[in-house]
Amino acid sequence: MTIYLEDMGKVTFPFEPEEQIKKLAAFVTDFVKCPYEPEISVTLVTKEEIHELNRTHRNVDRPTDVLSFPMMEYDAPADFSGEKFCKTLTVSPESEEMMLGDIVLCSEVVCEQAEEYGHSLLREFSFLVVHSLLHLFGYDHME
Repeated sequence: MTIYLEDMGKVTFPFEPEEQIKKLAAFVTDFVKCPYEPEISVTLVTKEEIHELNRTHRNVDRPTDVLSFPMMEYDAPADFSGEKFCKTLTVSPESEEMMLGDIVLCSEVVCEQAEEYGHSLLREFSFLVVHSLLHLFGYDHME
C-alpha cells in the first residue's frame, strides 16, 4: 500500500497523519475485501483551498470537510469483478498498485468539527478519512 501525503494545511495534529491514514486504509481495504493493494493520494488543505475545490467540482459555494475523487467506477460498491470496475481499473506504473483515488481533507474543518461534536482530533480525522475511503470504493450516502 502506498500513501502519498501532501500537507498544505495550517494545522499540526498531535498524531502522525500519514501513519493514521495507512492504518485506516488497511482496515477499510480489508473490510471491503479489496483484492488489490491500493495507492492513495491524500492532500491536507486550508479552508480557502477546499472552498474553491468544492465550488469547482460540486458547485457548492462553501468550505467542506473532505472531498473524494475516485479513480474507478463500480457497478455496485466495492464490486471488484463488475464491468465498470474492470474497464476503469488503473494500475500505477511506479508501485504496481491499484490507483484508488484522491482524498482532499481540510485540516481547519477537522479541528472545528472535532470541537463542535466533542470529539478528539484523532477521532474526527479518522472518521473523515474512513468516510472518504468508502467513497473511493464506490459507496455513497444512500448505501
